Amino acid sequence: MIDKFEMNEQSKLIRIQAERSQNREHSVPLYLTSSFVFDDAEQGRAVFADEEEGIIYSRYSNPNTTEFIDKVCMLEGAEAGLAFSSGMAAVFASLAGLLRSGDHVLACRSIFGSTHQLLTQLLPRWGITSSYVDALEPETWEAAIRPETKMIFLETPSNPGLELVDLEWLGGLKKKYPHIILNVDNCFATPYLQKPLKYGIDLVSHSATKYMDGQGRVLGGLVAGRADLIKELMFFIRHTGPAMSAFNAWIFSKSLETLPIRMDRHCSSALKLAELLDVHEEIEVVRYPHLPSHPQYELAKRQMKQGGGVVTFIVKGGFERAKKFLDALEMILITSNLGDSRTIGTHPASTTHSKLTEQERQAIGIYPGSIRISVGLEDVDDILNDVKQALERSK
Repeated sequence: MIDKFEMNEQSKLIRIQAERSQNREHSVPLYLTSSFVFDDAEQGRAVFADEEEGIIYSRYSNPNTTEFIDKVCMLEGAEAGLAFSSGMAAVFASLAGLLRSGDHVLACRSIFGSTHQLLTQLLPRWGITSSYVDALEPETWEAAIRPETKMIFLETPSNPGLELVDLEWLGGLKKKYPHIILNVDNCFATPYLQKPLKYGIDLVSHSATKYMDGQGRVLGGLVAGRADLIKELMFFIRHTGPAMSAFNAWIFSKSLETLPIRMDRHCSSALKLAELLDVHEEIEVVRYPHLPSHPQYELAKRQMKQGGGVVTFIVKGGFERAKKFLDALEMILITSNLGDSRTIGTHPASTTHSKLTEQERQAIGIYPGSIRISVGLEDVDDILNDVKQALERSK
């Protein structure tokens, strides 16, 4: 329940919670139950017939998942939302749950490797086609729209190249093609830093595994946006089952209470790392949205409150140097996750985007020497010192 006076986002993230039970608990309990009891047979019939609101089964909804969804919808300014077992389950549902055989998806080329596999390997099995456009060439997008185009899908900032799409411009494109669903993966920015729906975007998807958890503990995903589209997706997930567990939802909801505070720290430390790398003699290119050398710096300043917690750069010496650099890190961990309280280093070309061809990787700014750093919450001097010593030792 929320207090009667209007509160700011940070307060709402803490105060939105499931209704208290007769036990008057202070912290929301875990609802570890598969099903929920009806008062009588008539209530069961009415709830199943959508004549009466009520929780039926945790595959459909659960007080913990509802609380988590309510918080994200508040942040995003969304009419409704749904929680999923993982980020990729959310992305897949936002595609498969709304597309039909014969539909076409226009996608920004700079997308996560698994999303690329969905578009190029899995959806074609059901007669759904796709084609790519470039984030840095928005003037080519309209010409790529086909009569059968049903959806435009993109990430901004992209993973890991940190390319941006102008959301205000995209909202203007939507006015010309109102039948096309605009679907934005908002995982890297989080709704604290960027709110795509206010520009006319229809849906946002998230890997809650990342910053929404923030400590690398549990998997989850979420889609939020227009109520009519969420209702259609509800039919899809109700009968396919990619539900978020009550435990994971409880973790996510608790973690969201500190999202703004954590993101402020992630962003300030990431900017300092980007500034260090931008003048380092062993670095070829640095990408960080709020770094003045980023080619879309002005756009990033307009549509993102801060630059996010990820820095991408290319070390001199290619693949072998990149491996040596990662192996020389002492505090920073090597893993494929991001958005953790611990700083993480990743080599995208050989891990998260390894299924792409070399040509496909280079088209989205991933090279043999590319490194992605997810900047954590450690003391920023320790992060910087670890990167500096690894660059020196890997020469």
